[in-house]
Amino acid sequence: MSTPPTAKAGFTPTGTIAASKDQRRVVFATVVGTTVEWYDFFIYSSAAGLVFGQLFFAPAGEGFAQILAFLTVGLSFLFRPLGAFLAGHLGDRYGRRIVLMLTLILMGVATTLVGLLPTYAAIGIAAPILLIVLRILQGISAGGEWGGAVLMAVEHAPNAKRGLFGASPQIGVPLGLLLASGVMGLMALLAPGEAFLEWGWRVPFLLSVVLILVGYYVRRRVEESPVFAELSERKEKTRMPIVQLFRRHALLVVVAALVFAGNNAVGYMTTGGYIQRYATDPNGSLGFATADVLGAVTLSAVSWLVFTWVAGWLSDRIGRRTTYLIGWGLQLVGVFLLFPLVNSGSIGMLTVGLVILTVGLGFTYGPQAALYTELFPASIRFSGVSISYAIGAILGGAFAPTIAQALVQATGSTDAVTWYLAGMTVLGLIGTLLLRDRSGIPLGPDHEAEQAKSPVYGLSKA
Repeated sequence: MSTPPTAKAGFTPTGTIAASKDQRRVVFATVVGTTVEWYDFFIYSSAAGLVFGQLFFAPAGEGFAQILAFLTVGLSFLFRPLGAFLAGHLGDRYGRRIVLMLTLILMGVATTLVGLLPTYAAIGIAAPILLIVLRILQGISAGGEWGGAVLMAVEHAPNAKRGLFGASPQIGVPLGLLLASGVMGLMALLAPGEAFLEWGWRVPFLLSVVLILVGYYVRRRVEESPVFAELSERKEKTRMPIVQLFRRHALLVVVAALVFAGNNAVGYMTTGGYIQRYATDPNGSLGFATADVLGAVTLSAVSWLVFTWVAGWLSDRIGRRTTYLIGWGLQLVGVFLLFPLVNSGSIGMLTVGLVILTVGLGFTYGPQAALYTELFPASIRFSGVSISYAIGAILGGAFAPTIAQALVQATGSTDAVTWYLAGMTVLGLIGTLLLRDRSGIPLGPDHEAEQAKSPVYGLSKA
């Protein structure tokens, strides 16, 4: 029997990394790549909350224009499954690494073009149409990006550190939000008022060119996942991985999607631009300065990053499921405190509310990479992870800002938004309770039969 390529490359078949230098390279490349991807994605959401209603949808009327702007944020989520299907097929057939390169380039091109896009005043109805097309391309990229980044991190990880390694693509989200809010906030200071509307908002989009070049350089230096390398050596790749996924694991996909939906709906109060719009609306009761609110979001992104990393580390010690259960309780507390603190009229209290919310968000996001990776068999893992994530994003964050905006306009109060977010948190809790903890399960193709047993309670096999 020939030596598997994992051994040649310095890996063991179980996915541990022989050299600490390679470990650091994998973690660094994963963090940098996902940060760049989510910076691009969140820059759009921030701009949707701050300027797109006025610049691209103004003829619809003030209130409805903002709803349309938020709808374009959610629209991209409907195309995440397409990205997940394409990336899942390519990732399970041709490798994790190539998918990460393609999604990075697609996201960067789409983001840069948004920064060059003429407004409605310049080219009429073509402006919002082109904006929507570019947002769809972002959605396709995001749908394929996350699964590849997760598997590269977790399948390279030592067994006892999967949660910690898996947190590296997860912290790319708060890092992306931190970078996006920081750059957008800086431009709001450098180009305030009309200057921000005219050109200031474009600069963060155009900076994507530089970030994509950095991300591409870092990612191309990382070796392919050892699990996929072993599958490829043995010629055990599944011909139609998506068909096999839904034939054997359809219920698992739904349950896993519910887990993410509970986190994603709450997280998109800031990543989707809703809090930014609500707190800065000149016709609302708060009317905070844009730079102040973006500063508060930036601080909350730091907190989110810290607790995401802590939760990934903790899940290696007490298990993914237990960490999640703690997280849902913390997230529920954050949900009920959020709007009372935001509505206090103090930018300091708004910041406190966002920071408290990120504690629970971190605990329900940090372990997700390891949890998802351990749920699916090696041969269809990319498809399972990516599609579950994409469906969860649609059920959760896709239209959360739009729903929140509509609820406030309909009721004149944020109470309904609080109950909506609490309901989504409970939905995530239910999804978690339906899953067995599979922390530490072998990930390689030698253990495909064990991996194929359903982790959903009540089912003995997929």
